[in-house]
Amino acid sequence: MSIPTLDIRRFTHPASLEDRAAFVQELSDTYREWGFAGIRGHGIPDALVEAAYADFKAFFALPEATKQRYYLAGGGGARGYTPFGIETAKGAQYHDLKEFWHIGREIPRDHVHADVMPANAWPDEVEGFREHGYALYEALDQLGSRVLAALALSLDLPEDWFADKTDVGNSILRPIHYPPITTPDVPNVRAGAHEDINLITLLVGASAAGLEVLSRKGEWVPYTAEEGTIVVNIGDMLQRLTNHVYPSTTHRVTNPPGEAARQPRYSTPFFLHPNPDFLIDALPQCVTEDNPSRYPAPITAHDYLLERLREIKLA
Repeated sequence: MSIPTLDIRRFTHPASLEDRAAFVQELSDTYREWGFAGIRGHGIPDALVEAAYADFKAFFALPEATKQRYYLAGGGGARGYTPFGIETAKGAQYHDLKEFWHIGREIPRDHVHADVMPANAWPDEVEGFREHGYALYEALDQLGSRVLAALALSLDLPEDWFADKTDVGNSILRPIHYPPITTPDVPNVRAGAHEDINLITLLVGASAAGLEVLSRKGEWVPYTAEEGTIVVNIGDMLQRLTNHVYPSTTHRVTNPPGEAARQPRYSTPFFLHPNPDFLIDALPQCVTEDNPSRYPAPITAHDYLLERLREIKLA
């Protein structure tokens, strides 16, 4: 029982139209079954990923007082630094064992969405953090758009259906540091069981095992992607848009056993969001007699985001 990995070049540079259509079908089948897929052939250079990770690790190694200068209190964790011990999975008793940074989309400060998409903070202490961090943001944003194009076709929508609904999306790149676990029998886990809020999430370069995905059979399946593979999973917004045709699958990051727990873990997910004013309403083709609409009223992406941020104690 394993989560499939697909080569997206079959979609972007197909050998034939038949193989392109086959890729779309295989991607659809994988997401309907798992809500997760591995994507290779994405073209994001290893050198960029390695440079970004080096900068992220350098930031997390800074003194606590220095990092705290980039904690924007009252900002709901939207940008900058969020300290250890704040984020808590929805319904969880204990906070996650992590600290993280948020990089958002760069938009003009007179933009119509500027009031809900604040300016980025950048650490002065780490040269290259802004350059490599935002380059990785843009690369994952572009890859996410290609995945959404394939999903649009699978839903009998135009290939570019998502394009003008995500072009100023409030998407987030989140470098995460899970510090070494030095207290035995700690009740917390590195990341409690949860579903993501957004349309899709792209996870690049997780440094160690620990990610587990809850299967349709109710079994936790360990998932450590091969080197060069980006893990892409469905979030709650796409689940709602598709009336659960594409499920937002529960996942977690467990604490490793023994000495491995004393090693830090780093990962960097990219949460791809729609534009803040996008109205999330179940697609008509996803509402059938066998799958009636689960949501009586639509909601904007921004209002949905705020609702969920309150649930996980970031707002």
